Amino acid sequence: MSQSNSASSSSARCDILICNALVIDGSGTDPVAADVAVRDGRIVAVAAPGQLSGWQAGEVIDATGRVLAPGFIDVHTHDDTNVIRTPEMFPKLSQGVTTVVVGNCGISAAPVSLKGEPPDPMNLLGKSEAFHYPTFASYVAAVNAAQPSINVAALVGHTALRSNQMDRLDRAASDDEIAAMRGQLREALEHGALGLSTGLAYGNAINAPTEEVLALAEPLAEFGAMYATHLRSEFADILNAMDEAFRIGKHSRVPVVISHLKCAGVENWGRSSEVLKALEMAGKHQHVGCDCYPYTASSSTLDLKQVTSDYDIQVTWSEPHPEQGGKMLKQIAAEWQVDLHTAAGRLMPAGAVYHCMSDDDVNRILSHPATVVGSDGLPNDPLPHPRLWGAFPRVLGYYSREQKLFSLAVAVRKMTGLSALRFGLHERGFVREGYWADLVLFDADTIRDAASFTDPMQPAHGIDAVWVNGKLAYNGRDKKATGQRAGRFLARQAREAEAVQAFAEA
Repeated sequence: MSQSNSASSSSARCDILICNALVIDGSGTDPVAADVAVRDGRIVAVAAPGQLSGWQAGEVIDATGRVLAPGFIDVHTHDDTNVIRTPEMFPKLSQGVTTVVVGNCGISAAPVSLKGEPPDPMNLLGKSEAFHYPTFASYVAAVNAAQPSINVAALVGHTALRSNQMDRLDRAASDDEIAAMRGQLREALEHGALGLSTGLAYGNAINAPTEEVLALAEPLAEFGAMYATHLRSEFADILNAMDEAFRIGKHSRVPVVISHLKCAGVENWGRSSEVLKALEMAGKHQHVGCDCYPYTASSSTLDLKQVTSDYDIQVTWSEPHPEQGGKMLKQIAAEWQVDLHTAAGRLMPAGAVYHCMSDDDVNRILSHPATVVGSDGLPNDPLPHPRLWGAFPRVLGYYSREQKLFSLAVAVRKMTGLSALRFGLHERGFVREGYWADLVLFDADTIRDAASFTDPMQPAHGIDAVWVNGKLAYNGRDKKATGQRAGRFLARQAREAEAVQAFAEA
């Protein structure tokens, strides 16, 4: 803990003085009792309790019995259009999230020029009217004009680029098409994009050979950017898919983040040790990491390749049959007196929750030092997976407090400091002097997720307050947003030595 040189001065002033908090600073070190002062959106002092008593404060908050942590960073979201269309971002704000990373899984809102309705899975971001951003610069301007309640950082999606440049997506891109995609990627990187994402498991990207992605990713190193990927397979062929990801990262000379790492499918259960060993082996030669959401069910569009009777599949929406939303696929098939694949075909396009993972594998992946937390929530789903509203409190309440999978300090690091370093979010993710005052105050004894698969749109319990860039954005007493929207677009920053070390440690 450090102390401002002016901490003892009676002339020192701040906008907010948070006293007697148990500070978990995002580094993974043990909690300490401290007072924290905020001025002009930044943390200006962190000192032992009572040492800032001489400061003049616009507001004094007694945080006795509460934890003060950096605001949570959701590194894997599909909030691309929602940060503009619904800038209050209540599902994220109410669980302590102060920054989201959008543009994951190869799909992004920018740069996009649609020729009709968005192709699958870009339809997860909304209908065609939600896409207004032919350049990345126009998206940045729109985010800042919308003034969302949380900060926004963005990747550029490979499938989005393919959709812009190709007449059809069931083939490999030509050299000219790759060159055009690279041009759009460069424009995005010049305007602060974090890097490139792919979703090679999806039907509109699976026919892109590795060589296409290798060529597209080549400009990333010049900008100090990164590569994030929804693997080509999360099922039996996962190790080959991981090798492909590592090859792309090594070729382009940039860090690799494997999105929502999991062992999906009953035949894959129990392979998490093998999968994590592959991650560790790659980490000896290049910078690699992963994110994970704290549930044993995934959610995406309804995909015939994933339809099985081995586990439950819940339909969350269906364009031709909206009345079936919320039912299990096997129930729908029984009502229609058809098999599962026939029923799924009739429902598409549709969304689904797949209960496809084992607890042991999720526990092992979530607790690994290389793993940070991302919700992968789908905000446009009418019956969303509960991770949209509950992922971060679930890590703190269920996995840390109840299951004792890791300490509270380690849990916070996976959602704050390590995430900021991994994604190059400068002066975020830590309770440190000079850093931006993205903060969450919570009760470690009561924090928990309230969202469930049957009632998913429920704010978490135990969150007292959330500040974004020094402004109180969420009042936990009333479980309401305050209306102060101080979020902004966060452009990519050069990775500091500490960030490089974070990859090396993982």
